Amino acid sequence: MRKTAIRLHGILSSIAVLALFMWGLSGLLHPLMSTFGVQQAVFAPPTRPVNLQGVKPMRETLLQAGIEKAAAVRVVVSASENLLQVTETQDVPRRYFRLSSGEELTQHDPVHAVFVAQHYMDLPDEPVRRVVHVSEFSDEYPSVNRLLPVYRVEFDRADGLTAYVYTETNALAAVTDDNKVMLQRFFQRFHTWSWLPRQAEGLRVAVMGLMCASLLSMALTGLIMLVKIRRPQRAPGLRGWHRVAAYVMVVPMFLFSFSGLFHLLQNAWDTPVRNLTLSPPLDIRQAQFAPEKDWKQLTEGMKVNAFSLVQGPTGELLYRLGLAFDPKAALAASVGAQKTISNAKMPGTASEIRNARFDGVTPSGPAVYLRADDGRVWESGDRELALHLGERFTGQGAETVKNMQLVTRFGPGYDFRNKRLPVWQIDYAEPVSATVFVDTTTAVLADKTMDSAKPERFSFSFLHKWNFLFPLGRNVQNAVVSVFVIALLVASAGLGAALEIKRRKRVARQPLV
Repeated sequence: MRKTAIRLHGILSSIAVLALFMWGLSGLLHPLMSTFGVQQAVFAPPTRPVNLQGVKPMRETLLQAGIEKAAAVRVVVSASENLLQVTETQDVPRRYFRLSSGEELTQHDPVHAVFVAQHYMDLPDEPVRRVVHVSEFSDEYPSVNRLLPVYRVEFDRADGLTAYVYTETNALAAVTDDNKVMLQRFFQRFHTWSWLPRQAEGLRVAVMGLMCASLLSMALTGLIMLVKIRRPQRAPGLRGWHRVAAYVMVVPMFLFSFSGLFHLLQNAWDTPVRNLTLSPPLDIRQAQFAPEKDWKQLTEGMKVNAFSLVQGPTGELLYRLGLAFDPKAALAASVGAQKTISNAKMPGTASEIRNARFDGVTPSGPAVYLRADDGRVWESGDRELALHLGERFTGQGAETVKNMQLVTRFGPGYDFRNKRLPVWQIDYAEPVSATVFVDTTTAVLADKTMDSAKPERFSFSFLHKWNFLFPLGRNVQNAVVSVFVIALLVASAGLGAALEIKRRKRVARQPLV
């Protein structure tokens, strides 16, 4: 075993060192981009209290505009006023109406996207070069961002600042600039090889699989050598330092290579899909009750900052009144014992915004539901609506539900790329065998994870990205991962390559017999 390990370790060294340098150097770009790359300047979405007292009834506004059915209807914050936003189908630009008069603002979706982008970047007067509707994932806007369709808002600046906006939830899907684009392209070229066409997927998997396997084999044979070869004292020179480094680096190398190979094989030949799914169209004609007439009495004692129309479990239409968000309570719950309610505050500095963006802070409060036919309070609330949405999107009733909980912060199972909180997590047994995440605000399926994909997700999250360091904070996690990657490059690949070169020179000098 010892001799075999030594022989294989030497044979694999050339491929493994190349793979380690390529993936190590390109992998360092990920924590570099997340820590120092351009990001949003404002954490919270734009907010403004919702006051519908005396405005034109929304049902009348929509029917006059010829809208009898819509996938989503909600009040959104726009530049100078709140507007009624209507999503007819998932990929068609949304329509907007003034609440006061019912006047439609034509071609307003890209205008609204500019407002949202300027808000998050804290650039209210920054000119915009152009706005592009993006309906498919690409190298510039990869599937890791999850949300479609979005608008690419390109600011008229020398640094190429660009924001991707999802207007249905006033969400910033991604932000980039020329520097980040360059680093992202380098990462795609050398770390994921996503530049290869789909027709060459077999070649990509074969070559990357061979390189991952060589790293994994290097780690295993190195471990065998550490166990089987015992020395009374440390070997001199490079060999001694290489062995010392191996004691520390063998486990990280195994974790990175195993999880990388698992990730490669699990996702090979997969086509990027959108899990985000809207509910079937709502019948606007059923909304007979006009809350605008009695808004003051209906909302007495409440601070309403969101309003939407959703469908209940038996097909009834419901008005959903989202109550004002309490940042102190949400942040205190988010960070646990690290902060108290008395000193919690909305993220303001670049570091606070970055951590809140990755960790997740619930940006909305609880909700009250009113029946749209007669205005009576619908007592069941968010949980029952979420359970109904799960049944709508899976076709399975409550008898197949294993677990259900409200998700108020991002984590390995539902991370920051979804850009949507809070959501309800519903775990289903067979025949669904999956976890779905639903958002009751506009009754959408936010994400879906098959049980078969969960082991790989866990492996990639904890073994490759080292999210077990999550409690220490995002910056500490990035720093620790970067230090170990650099150590792998220097101590393992560098010293190992130097030893192999030295060995080959020694062999070359030996006389032929």
